[in-house]
Amino acid sequence: APGAVALPAAGGGARGPARPPRRPSPPPPFPPSADGAMFRTVTLALALASAAAFVPAARGPVARSRAAVTMATPSDEVPIDMTRRTIMNAVLFSGVGAAALGALVPYVAFFVPAGGGGGGAGLVAKDALGNDVKEADWLATHGPGSYALVQGFKGDATYLIVRDDKTLENYALNAICTHLGCVVPWNAAEKKFKCPCHGSQYDATGKVIRGPAPLSLALAHRETNPDNGKVTLNPWTETDFRTGDAPWWK
Repeated sequence: APGAVALPAAGGGARGPARPPRRPSPPPPFPPSADGAMFRTVTLALALASAAAFVPAARGPVARSRAAVTMATPSDEVPIDMTRRTIMNAVLFSGVGAAALGALVPYVAFFVPAGGGGGGAGLVAKDALGNDVKEADWLATHGPGSYALVQGFKGDATYLIVRDDKTLENYALNAICTHLGCVVPWNAAEKKFKCPCHGSQYDATGKVIRGPAPLSLALAHRETNPDNGKVTLNPWTETDFRTGDAPWWK
């Protein structure tokens, strides 16, 4: 009624304002049902799969062992890597072999007796200045008994011999010692060749008369070109008149 005073409730003193009613708790995100369990399983599987996508591929012993197994598997096809390796090995060995051979040839040639007077067509003899030798000019400056050097076969020093009748001998002598290749000088006083290197000696025709040289000096035919008077040297291929043997310098 208007103007009435509120009385306290029975059974106690005064109470505060009334509490609001409690709200009901929200339902769990995954209801405890078979569908919720399956949903959680699928979500977990997707999470693991996405994490595995960022894991780097395995390298090391496993990968190498697989490669080794693949290479060891018998097959009729040659792997590309093996073909490339074979080609590179062939190129490498070819280059090394050529270089080794190029270095070995001069070394072996040092121990081979020097050749002279043989092989190839005839050539014009040249003096110390590289000029062609003419018979008339040569005889004008070289008297009887002269043994003087010109350039002969292979560039070897070669003796032109002037006979007592002031004509050129019909053969020339290679001046290279058959022992180790020294140039043998003519000893006019003793009328023989004496090697200054190891003492080998040759007579006036170039025949060896004292070692250690094993062979006589090489011979070459000496001729004069009738058209220009130049002295030419030609290979000596017949029997050595000094020894009766076949020419060793052929």
